[in-house]
Order: sequence, then C-alpha cells, then structure tokens
Amino acid sequence: MNAAAQQFDAALRVNEPMSRHTSWRVGGTADMFFTPTSREQLIEFIRMQDDDLPLTWVGLGSNLLVRDGGIRGAVIAISPVMGELTHQGGGLVEAEAGLACAVLARNCVRWEIGPAEFFAGIPGTIGGALAMNAGAFGGETWNNVTAVTVVNRAGEVITRQRDEYDVGYRHARGPVADEWFVAASFQFEPEFDTDMARMRAVVQERKQKQPLGLPSCGSVFRNPEGDHAARLIEACGLKGYRIGGAEVSPKHANFIINTGDATAADIESLIDHVAQTVATEQGVELQREVRIMGEAA
Repeated sequence: MNAAAQQFDAALRVNEPMSRHTSWRVGGTADMFFTPTSREQLIEFIRMQDDDLPLTWVGLGSNLLVRDGGIRGAVIAISPVMGELTHQGGGLVEAEAGLACAVLARNCVRWEIGPAEFFAGIPGTIGGALAMNAGAFGGETWNNVTAVTVVNRAGEVITRQRDEYDVGYRHARGPVADEWFVAASFQFEPEFDTDMARMRAVVQERKQKQPLGLPSCGSVFRNPEGDHAARLIEACGLKGYRIGGAEVSPKHANFIINTGDATAADIESLIDHVAQTVATEQGVELQREVRIMGEAA
C-alpha cells in the first residue's frame, strides 16, 4: 500500500480474501480492497494511485471467478455504498453503479414505469449489468440506457451518450479503455402497466429453475443464437458432473455450483471441461458469460 492510500482507513483493506466477495465463495486475496463511501472518495483514491497499478472493479461478485492466487493491485468494490437511485420524473431514472438490479426493478414497479421487472432476475449490480449488458427473461440492460457516467484513470468524471457504445448480446464496449461506470440514466415508459405480481413471478421463476441455495455465479455460458447453453450441456449428459468440489448443477445445466469445498481451480477446470465436451459432441463453441480473473495458486 502506498503512503497516500493509508488515509482511507476502514475503506481500504490489505490482503483481503476475495472468497468473501464472490458468490462462488472462492478466490485468493487481493493486495488492496477498497470500498469507497462516496463518489468523491472514489475519485480521490483513483487519483492517488500510480498509473501502473492494476485496478479491478467488482460489484456483488455474482458473475466473477477469482483464481486461487488472488488479484494484484487494487480491487475497487462500489457496492453497496454507491447505490443511490433517483426518479427524475416521467420515465427517467438515474441509478448509481453499486445499486442492486433487483432494487431498481422494485422501485420502477412502485413508480409505475417500465418495462423493468426483468431486472429482478439479474443477481448483480447496475455497474456489472452495464459492463456485460446483462439480461433476464427477455429484457436487456442497455435497452433503456440513455447515458452513462464514467470515471477514468485520471479521476475525471465523464458523461457519455448511449450511441457512443457498441452494445450487443452480453457485451458493451465504450470508446475508451480504462473507463468505469459510476452511474447510468434509464428512460422507461411512464405510466407503464406494471404490477408487483409480475415482478414476483420473475423472481419465482428464477427460484424454480435455478439452484439458488448453493454458491454459484449464475449462468456460466452465453446462450448461442437460436439455442440454449443449458440444453447443449444437458444433451452431453453433464448434469451432476464433478471436478473436486465443483459440480454442474443437476437442476440447471448452465450453473456450476460449489458443493462446499471447491477451489477456483476446480471450477475453472469444470468450465473448461464443459466447453470442450459441448464443442466435441455438439459442434458448438460456448462463450463464457462469467469473468475469470486473478492468478493461479
């Protein structure tokens, strides 16, 4: 830790186990783990770091596999403290990147704007949803984005418009590298026909179809065009297949679960095995939806 960073006290921890911050409950330590208490503190922290210090951004860790050797540099976790949500009037909403997607869904239903119920099916934060154009039950994050607020390595805060981004299925690429989402503006339909029952139905469907009681990352692979990754994996007879403590869920084949003693290496090996098996037996190259980062043990 450099001397300038020491002023952040409780917001900054060293050698922090990433297993505490990922939904798979695995992962080695981060050299530094910073949880800003405000946008201003975040900007100050970034400005104080050397240009060559790696910065890794995480939200709820629901779509993340950290290898057993951990992460060098600084991990910045903007959830949940940077999670403000404001209704600007009509169908316009501004959400900070640390806001849980399910909270956005609930409030849009309450404000009778939408469609936004599908956000209840996304387990992460707005920042993560923006980074990968996350979706659920027919909806996608960027469908309603009008502008985003980002911060760069120099600590500069910039507003960018929707058309500055190349957005597609499970990806969103901005015009400049090393910019990170701080907030986004969403334009929904005012007086949309929303109801809490429909949002609850989304949550209930997720509970019925997915193994939510065990550590996982959600869907591991993207759905190929015109097909479903889960169908392809199940067709290979891989439900219940295990490597160490990692298992292809018997309930949903596109989920890999930590049965209790999995390592990140177990999970990554199982991901690779599933992809190779589907490629060999089904002739389809599955693309990962999960982000894998860090060093091997």
